[in-house]
Parts: sequence; structure tokens; C-alpha cells
Amino acid sequence: MTIPDVRTYGQPFPADARSAGTGPRPYEQPRYEQPTYEQPAADAAPAVPSTAPQSTPPRAGRGFDPMAARADVPVLHRTVNGHPLVWLDNGATTQKPRQVIEALTAYYSAANSNIHRGAHTMAREATETYEAGRQAVADLLGAASPDDIVFTRGTTEAINLVAQTWGRANIGPGDEILVATLEHHSNIVPWQMLAKEKRARLVPIPLLPDGSIDQAAFADLLSFRTQLVAVSQASNVLGTVPPVKEMTALAHRYQAKVLVDGAQAVAHFPVDVQDLDADFYVFSGHKLFAPTGIGALYGKPELLAAMPPWQGGGNMIDQVDFPASTYAPVPHRFEAGTGHISGVAGLLAAINWLTGFDREAVAAYEHGLLGYAEQAMSQVPGIAVLGSAPEKIATLTFTLAGHNPVDIARSLDADGIAVRAGHHCAQPSLRHYGVESAARASLALYNTREDVDRLVASLLRLTSGG
Repeated sequence: MTIPDVRTYGQPFPADARSAGTGPRPYEQPRYEQPTYEQPAADAAPAVPSTAPQSTPPRAGRGFDPMAARADVPVLHRTVNGHPLVWLDNGATTQKPRQVIEALTAYYSAANSNIHRGAHTMAREATETYEAGRQAVADLLGAASPDDIVFTRGTTEAINLVAQTWGRANIGPGDEILVATLEHHSNIVPWQMLAKEKRARLVPIPLLPDGSIDQAAFADLLSFRTQLVAVSQASNVLGTVPPVKEMTALAHRYQAKVLVDGAQAVAHFPVDVQDLDADFYVFSGHKLFAPTGIGALYGKPELLAAMPPWQGGGNMIDQVDFPASTYAPVPHRFEAGTGHISGVAGLLAAINWLTGFDREAVAAYEHGLLGYAEQAMSQVPGIAVLGSAPEKIATLTFTLAGHNPVDIARSLDADGIAVRAGHHCAQPSLRHYGVESAARASLALYNTREDVDRLVASLLRLTSGG
């Protein structure tokens, strides 16, 4: 769909709004202004002197410049408490490039309509955008068909959908569901509820001291009682990237299905669900630079075709009569009611923006930045970073001797640095290290060494009492 330029309707709008998502462009001052925002140059020097080692800068591959990504993200140019913002809370949510913001504005300004079955022009345009978003998700995940993609509100709803449809139909008394200890609560609690209902067993897969999944224990736990393995492709707390492909292959030897939580993975490295041979794959748009309230479920077509609907209502039906109703084909039978149409428009723009970069180069850059951050943070007295798996995304969850994690986060916030503090909806992961709470700095493609330097400088001031 080509969204009409809203100037057609007498409203001013950036001339390049229709090209949202076509790749990085220099940041342009938006029309709206808020007094707390500032617009420094993209290559402005950091406000805090560098304290981290300078000898080994992160290595960026050809085709990716983190400053181009930064230039596209308006919120990264604001100030917080008198300091330029350093956003290190990407594990909770990512910031949005202007291409996504423009796509949302353009949709509501010029193309707002419900989708499917509408005979008028705007309904057709909105439907085209919605289904283009489905195709973009399929391409992003390497799915064979857009019909393998179901839109949901996010990872949590997608997991619950699988639990309440496939799970209820296939899990019975005495069956086992294997769940990695490093999982987010959204990939534990739905299976816990299902196991209780069906008198099945929820079996945790233990971790090694470095935060890796214990593969020997996993192999021992698998049996023909195992009906499902639920595992994250990247941990939101430890950063661990498990060998999901190998784990899936092993689970399939026992005819078990595998659900992969990709919420923390899709923004960091390329994903191919067919290569993984995942039965289900889920993610949230807001952790992929897209709006909140939109996400997706991938399912193998034969599994989706056999699953009953979860919710009933409009859009998911074929024929309705009081004696009985028939349902729409996959994927629409799982999308009851009016979908988050603007969210899909934003997700489409976010995917176009992200894939406009060299994904392998982004992964290489983030890997180098992680190494730089680990070395830099080691200078801070009393710091302990949780998780040292050999394969991990750029997430650093840490404790600081003598300091409560919430107090750490508040102190950093005073310097304009945003990190997360608490249990991170992953209490079993933290308890593996004997703690109930920790601070977390999670990096994304638009973060830089200067961001890390400011984090370390602020932590050093905190520990010195400054």
C-alpha cells in the first residue's frame, strides 16, 4: 500500500513520509517540540569523559553505521535531568525511529479504516498495509508463507494462544513440558497454568554456572512423556543465546514440539524459523523498534491448521448461525475482532528500517560493543555481572556491593542514564545466582561506546560517594 500524502487532506506532513522504512536518513527536527527535548549533533562529544578502555573499539561490519541509526531515533536526542539521554533499557522496550512514528501518523491522518471486507478505497489500503505487514514478518523470520503468521498483542499473548489451543488439545495427565530456567515469566506461567489444568508436569531445565542451559541435563530430561519444550532464543536477563537449533532437533527425536521465544532475539541477529525447525516462534514488536501492543506468532502450517480458535467473534469466522458456526482459515481464525491495524503499519515500518541495515554487520557491531562494555564495567569496584555464556546478546545484568538495584537505577537516572532494576520478570534466572533483584543495562544497535563510558563514569561516582 502507498499511503496518500496527508497534505491531500489539507494537513502539513513531512514530504518523505510515504517512504517510511526505506533505510537510515539524517535526523530531521519534527514539527512538534517539547521544552525538555534538545537536538545535539549526531556526533556530539559525550558529556561525561570516557573512563572505559580505549584500546579495543567495537568492530562494525561494512554496511552499518550506528550513528545513522541514532540519527533516525528522535527520543535519543532529548535530555533527562539536564543530561543527554542514554537509553540502556532496550530489553524492556526499544526506542522508535522516525520512520515508525511517521507511519503511525500517516495511517491515522490519511488511511484510517477497518480491514477486510470493506469495498471502499481506504479499507482496501488499510488491508493492503496489514497484509504487507504479515508478509514482512514472514520474511523477517524466514517463514515459508505469510499464512504461517498470526498477529497478536505480543509475545505473552502469542504464548498463551499456543497454550490454550495446541496445548489444551495435546497435553494430558502425566505429560511433561520442559521449560528452561532462564525463561521470562511469560514463557513459564502459561505452561504452569496448563500443566495444573491438565495434570501434567512442568519440568525446569537447569543452568550451568555461566548461565548457559545445561545441555547434558536437557538431554537426560527428554523422554516420550515430553510434549513441549519452551525456550528463549536469547535471555532477557543473562543475555544467553542457547543452541536452539540443536535443542529442537533433539526434542524432535522424541516427537516433542518446540516453542521458541524470540522477543529478545529478533532485534539483535537474523532469524530463520525453517532453519531452526521451530514448531512455534513468538516475538513482540515493541522490542523490535515497533509500537507496543503488536506482536506475532509463527506456527508450522500443519500445526496451525489443526488448532482450534482461542477467541470467538468477528473476523475469525466463515459462517455464523445459532446451531453452529464455521471458522475462517488460518491465520484469520486466530485474529478475533479488529486487529491492531496501526500497530501493524508501525511494525512494517520498523522491519523495513531494521532490514535496511546489514543485519550481520549489526550483530558484529553489537558483539564488539558487548565486549567493550564488559571490559569497561570491570573497572567498577564491587560490580558482579550475571551470566558469562560464550554466546550472548548485549545485555549486562549486574549487582553492586552495598547498593540496592533500585537505588542504582535512580542514581543513574539522575545522570540521564536509563537502566532497568528489579526481577526483570525472570525470577528463576536471578535465583540461579542467589539474588532476588538486579540492575540491567541492555544495548541495541543505536548504542555507542560513549553510552557505555557514561554508564561506567556514573557507576564510579556512585561507588566513590561522589
